[in-house]
Amino acid sequence: MKEKKPLGLSLVEAGLLTNEQLVQAEKMSKKESISLRKALIKTGLIDEDVFVSFLSSHIGIPSIDLSTYLIDPQILQYVPKDLAAKYGLIPVFKIANTLTCAMAEPLNIIAQDEIRLKSGLTIEPVVAKESDIHKAIESYYGAKGSVDEIIKELEQVEIELKSGKEVAAKRLHDLAEEPPLIRLVNILIMNAIKRQASDIHIEPEEDTLRVRYRIDGILHEVEAPPKHLQAAVISRIKILSNLDIAERRISQDGRFQVKMENRRIDIRVSCVPTLFGENVVLRLLDTTHLKLNLQDLGLDLYEQERYEKLVKRPHGIILVTGPTGSGKTTTLYASLNKINSTDKNIITIEDPVEYHLEGVRQIQVNPKVNLTFANGLRSILRQDPDIIMVGEIRDKETAEIAIHAALTGHLVLSTLHTNDAAGAITRLIDMGIEPFLVASSVIAIVAQRLVRTICSDCKEPYQISESALKSLNIKPDKGLSPANFHRGKGCSKCFNTGFKGRTAIFELLVMDEPIRELTTTKASSGSIQQVALRQGMRNLKEAGINKVIAGITTIEEVMRVAED
Repeated sequence: MKEKKPLGLSLVEAGLLTNEQLVQAEKMSKKESISLRKALIKTGLIDEDVFVSFLSSHIGIPSIDLSTYLIDPQILQYVPKDLAAKYGLIPVFKIANTLTCAMAEPLNIIAQDEIRLKSGLTIEPVVAKESDIHKAIESYYGAKGSVDEIIKELEQVEIELKSGKEVAAKRLHDLAEEPPLIRLVNILIMNAIKRQASDIHIEPEEDTLRVRYRIDGILHEVEAPPKHLQAAVISRIKILSNLDIAERRISQDGRFQVKMENRRIDIRVSCVPTLFGENVVLRLLDTTHLKLNLQDLGLDLYEQERYEKLVKRPHGIILVTGPTGSGKTTTLYASLNKINSTDKNIITIEDPVEYHLEGVRQIQVNPKVNLTFANGLRSILRQDPDIIMVGEIRDKETAEIAIHAALTGHLVLSTLHTNDAAGAITRLIDMGIEPFLVASSVIAIVAQRLVRTICSDCKEPYQISESALKSLNIKPDKGLSPANFHRGKGCSKCFNTGFKGRTAIFELLVMDEPIRELTTTKASSGSIQQVALRQGMRNLKEAGINKVIAGITTIEEVMRVAED
């Protein structure tokens, strides 16, 4: 962490300053008793972003962009505001006994020692722009943690917005940049991340504003700002997403990224006009919780072994089916991760590209320039691919190209919106694909659902009645008695839901000869399902019952997602 050369000389050698400019900055530094860094930035001799990047590499300390970082208000207790302002620093996260602090002067040992003595923690510095640190201090210090506390700071804003007058876009922009408003939106997002929510819904009603988090597939209502802050809150989200805050009559889509405790969260934003104002949904994509191993998805050992053999085949189509939000994309990503290697060319076309996969070329659908699934797939075939992933087969044209690719020596992975595996076969035929092409190209179909898993911190056994057990049609050899069911009692760790996290249940239909014969004769999905079950396929409900027996989920949860 020690400088190898004086900072000024290193800046000159890097071509970021001339000797004359360095002399000018050094004179100001001595005259005003300020650091060389402050003198350089104050005189405009070097851009602050450029300086931070150079300083980070020069002294070997990582840099951080505070403008995209969310700081947990609880972390602020380790560094009082007066010390943060005095030394130009702010704590950003704590891991074990180490407190990471963003500092404008990361080599200030006096500052580090004082914070260490105050907090009792080891201090790990990272470099940040001083201007961003000052903004963060103003934004984060104050009311710490509850929506109600922050709203009390917005009394002036409350008076203006409750007046009933239409607030101009410029004024809304100014209000959205108020530190309490920034903190309010940050807390809404931060609480959602802490609870591992997949979506945030901000929903205007006639007299209220409702906020709901989708956690483990279920929407939960949470503490919300008052109605009069609706426009300001939505404007703040629009500013983050680079959307037009003056436009409230049409739908808009945007995105931004935040970091929190070494986690990077991509946030997709959708705004649509409704009767009582704009409805906003934020989709949170947390790459740290992406399951990229097949064994983590929920497949049992037998299914996993069969599926791994299927994805290693050189050609054919593997389809993953299920409703929206059933984990299909995660299964596809885990499949690609399993077979990804330097000797294979893997290309995907997705809408949207949710996560970056190392070593895989990923294409984003863009209808504005006519980059559709079908057109993109045609282009991919000219890129010498071995494996192709198509985000979704939506129409006959895409299906025909995918089948052509499979029949000419490519492995194709894709999704369909059908309720079960057998339904995917009849869905392709209904699209207009010849049955013999479906039979000869498709090698397997996976149907899946996500079930919530019982919270391990409040898991308890409970007993159901014999009649209830019989009504579930559970065979006696399954080993499940009325006394060995489990559920979550509800605790602070699972926010009193009894569930924490989700796992998938699967049915795996392999296209063997009997299934191919039924396909060519246009048999119904019911007939195909019956034959597949007789040959050993386990349906979604049976897969769910096995997870109930293992104490992973509850029978009510299985019945919720896999009702016949």
